[in-house]
Amino acid sequence: MSFLVCGGAQLQCSFGAAPSCLTVLPKSKVMSPMPAANIMDNVPMVNILPFGMCSSLTNPTVASATSAALGVLTPMPCVPAISAPWAPGSPTVLLANFPALNNSSKLMCMWGGVIQILSPGQTAINVP
Repeated sequence: MSFLVCGGAQLQCSFGAAPSCLTVLPKSKVMSPMPAANIMDNVPMVNILPFGMCSSLTNPTVASATSAALGVLTPMPCVPAISAPWAPGSPTVLLANFPALNNSSKLMCMWGGVIQILSPGQTAINVP
């Protein structure tokens, strides 16, 4: 069993320098200690906040800065670029008609990073 993810959950990107927090708007009207999340809580700069500095060479700003530094990897500020929902979520538990977000779900950034959940924000509610 996995834990239900709620607002305030701690996230980490594989190319990010620092963890970030998940922001969940109370649109699903389901509360755990904070609003509960579903797989559609994936909007950059609304739900997914920056992870400090990005070190992915597929990020155009990092590639440009690295090129200007004659090939020395030069991290640049993170701006998450998300185009798909969290996967896989919890298919048997629906919040606002979408699968609930559990702590084993992952999210892909267009720059190649894998965003994972370090801490779900609560440990009292389990979902399959």
